[in-house]
Amino acid sequence: MRAVIVDCAIYRDGRRTEGPSDFSDALDEARATGDAFLWIGLHEPTEKEFDHVSAEFGLHPLAVEDALKAHQRPKLEVYDDSLFMVLKPVVYEPESDTVTADELMVFIGDSFVVTVRHGEGAPLHAVRVRLEAEPEVLKHGPTAVLYAISDAVVDHYIDVAAELQVDLAELETEVFSPSGGGGTRHSASRIYTFKRQVLEFRRAAGPLSAPVSRLASAGVPFVHEHSQPFFRDVSDHLTRVNEQVEGLDRLLSDVLSAHLAQMGVQQNDDLRKISAWAAMVAVPTMLAGIYGMNFDHMPELRWVWAYPAVVLLMAGAVYGLFRLFKRRGWL
Repeated sequence: MRAVIVDCAIYRDGRRTEGPSDFSDALDEARATGDAFLWIGLHEPTEKEFDHVSAEFGLHPLAVEDALKAHQRPKLEVYDDSLFMVLKPVVYEPESDTVTADELMVFIGDSFVVTVRHGEGAPLHAVRVRLEAEPEVLKHGPTAVLYAISDAVVDHYIDVAAELQVDLAELETEVFSPSGGGGTRHSASRIYTFKRQVLEFRRAAGPLSAPVSRLASAGVPFVHEHSQPFFRDVSDHLTRVNEQVEGLDRLLSDVLSAHLAQMGVQQNDDLRKISAWAAMVAVPTMLAGIYGMNFDHMPELRWVWAYPAVVLLMAGAVYGLFRLFKRRGWL
């Protein structure tokens, strides 16, 4: 069981204290004092490993099922003995330009916080270290932990959105640069792949707006009544992130449309050039075909200057067509 427990500690008066090694005894101690709470962090527990925890903390079976199976949308659910929230931290890999969404489940009750992490993107260790350095914040109990986790996840959204903005600017430069190969199919593939990453980001950040807005309002059980301004701040940051993501998605659609239009224009230019050269080749071919039929009654076949005259006619016709196509921009 200890393999899945990342950390387990009792916090009293905003400070970490030593407690029993068994989390069941630690929870009893936290509840007995009345001014303390237990924070236990789990990483990808199995059903058997989590059964003991859920029984001790009285977690609702539906919330436990969601925490074990993962693959949940961000949401907030209130049960009789606990509050359950799902967040989706994102990880951005600049080398491969990929966005990966992990999952983080948070249970808070009267004297406990249980966090269940799936993946490697949840910033819980940094949150715990930051909170332990701010005892005035930790004095607010489990609500402070829920706020700090939400704030850290949303702040990381802002960083990822900024990285995607930079990558989009580079992609626009590649597509619209005269020497950047804007008319290549590789650019279309990059735009589509980038759009998939933005969609993954949008699935993580978009649905979180409703839970955070609910936490910023009054009357949510297990949430400290004076915490609303802090959750409103998180909600404001999340709104800004969602606006950035929507802007990225719209810009990508515009870039893709412009790129396809570029491809169409380039193909038309290529087709006009091919048609122009085909027309210039057709004139001498036609003349050569006429004089290659070897009819007896073709008086010019016996003229002395017939051959150079026909050659000059071919050259003149081709030169005239070349000047015409050049003036009209086909060549």
